Amino acid sequence: SKKVYLMLNKPAGILVTAHDTHHRKTVLDLIGDVGVRVFPVGRLDKDTEGLLLLTNDGDLSFALTHPSREVTKEYHATVVGVPEEQQLGQLRQGIIIEGRRTAPAQVDIIKSGNGYAILRVRIHEGRKRQVRRMCQAIGHPVSRLLRVQLGPLTMEGLAPGSFRHLSEKELSALQALLPDWSINEK
Repeated sequence: SKKVYLMLNKPAGILVTAHDTHHRKTVLDLIGDVGVRVFPVGRLDKDTEGLLLLTNDGDLSFALTHPSREVTKEYHATVVGVPEEQQLGQLRQGIIIEGRRTAPAQVDIIKSGNGYAILRVRIHEGRKRQVRRMCQAIGHPVSRLLRVQLGPLTMEGLAPGSFRHLSEKELSALQALLPDWSINEK
């Protein structure tokens, strides 16, 4: 069957799952019928917003989410309070979560205001609720989390709740990033 590659700007409060037993709204409800059965690549927790891929290409899903790949993901995390440079340094070095050190993150402050800051956080691991737990560990809990980039893909101009097909250019960029994955089986 034809391969389908979709990018969704996931709003908060929507589950990333193919089926929810409690009949809560899932990302598949947002997409509706695209002619084939698609599934989410990786996960974003319910309260996290932003870039999510959906596809029927299991090889791409595996290639993008396999830890050995180290695909960079960029998040904008709005946190309570403004972290000190030393606290940001802890995130850059990696911090211990559940007995394991996180890989070093690239972190900087995009904007700060009265009692809050927006951090740009770039990581290549995908541990459960990782960005939230990293920020919590330095004493600055996350109030809003938005994934803006996955590898070469950004969701510029895509409104929350909207989705679109990946362009040829985006598929080529993924191909360059993942040499053992091929889009030629369409």
